Amino acid sequence: MTTERPTTLLAELTHRCPLHCPYCSNPLEMVRAQGEMSTEDWKRVFTQGRELGVLQLGLSGGEPLVRKDLEELAVHARGLGLYTTLVTSGLGLTRVRAERLREAGLEHIQISIQDADPEVAEKIAGVSSVKQKQAAAAIVKELGFAFSINVVLHRANLDRIGRIIDLAAELGADRLELANTQYYGWALENRAMLMPTRDQVARAQATAEAAMRRYKGEMQILFVLPDYFEQYPKPCYGGWGRLYLVVAPDGKVLPCHGATQITTLTFDNARDHSLEWIWRESAAFNAFRGDTWMREPCRSCPRKTVDFGGCRCQAFALTGAAENTDPVCVLSPDRELIDAAVAVPSDSTEYRYRVIAEPQRA
Repeated sequence: MTTERPTTLLAELTHRCPLHCPYCSNPLEMVRAQGEMSTEDWKRVFTQGRELGVLQLGLSGGEPLVRKDLEELAVHARGLGLYTTLVTSGLGLTRVRAERLREAGLEHIQISIQDADPEVAEKIAGVSSVKQKQAAAAIVKELGFAFSINVVLHRANLDRIGRIIDLAAELGADRLELANTQYYGWALENRAMLMPTRDQVARAQATAEAAMRRYKGEMQILFVLPDYFEQYPKPCYGGWGRLYLVVAPDGKVLPCHGATQITTLTFDNARDHSLEWIWRESAAFNAFRGDTWMREPCRSCPRKTVDFGGCRCQAFALTGAAENTDPVCVLSPDRELIDAAVAVPSDSTEYRYRVIAEPQRA
């Protein structure tokens, strides 16, 4: 049983979403509206999360704005003393809705954008969205929320990273997350079309680092290198079941948002067990804590206390066994899987788009 306490809870309130992003990391089989947890279920989860040690709450999806109870949930989170972020596409964020959320105590809003080129942005999103996102950003700034912009980077937009950074500054972002695509869910389905070249990644990194210096003190810029272009994996969420909790729309509790694809594990549900029990006692959360589960080369590697063997979801997705070394690691016997994926990006831009589970009703 772990003595660690989670600091962050991501509440995936729904999988319903107006966008069709080809890099979506949600599961291929998404939860439909009738399977979503109730308002009272979510309130109980937030309360239990706070009792367990959670300090930061993300209200995410899908598109959380399709939930009519979003303001009620924000009020409850504020009453618990949680610092709460709304993670949204911006579509559906009207002035009236934003004012209600401000009154409810919501502190931080993160809006996603797809590109600085409006035509490409809407092709990536799969819907007309640019004007709505710009209007939402203006409302967020006017009402005084802390404001972040998130951009998922890939081959189709990476060459415009400089323009994307400048656009974020023009929209008034306090913080810009430039997150290269992580290949889970629909992103893995579309990997060949999304994969950038090494030259693209190198140029983008140089541009981002120059922008960090230029915008220092005005806008915080984070640039996350894609795993596939590094020698060693990242310590995914600080290690399995150490800092992070995700609750899916149907109440399934996960150590990270990609864990549902590990079909060899059974994840317990917040409708059936307390978060405390799931965090400390459940088989899934204890599966990859410590190092006794590790296979070689991880088991005898000094880096096992640095990166914990890398990402369990990536290991499972690419090798079929979550206990294997993350193939990103140059010491992994499966590294050739990564090298092959990077070597020949597709010339196609015909993505397999994420399909909305059902019509958008709140």
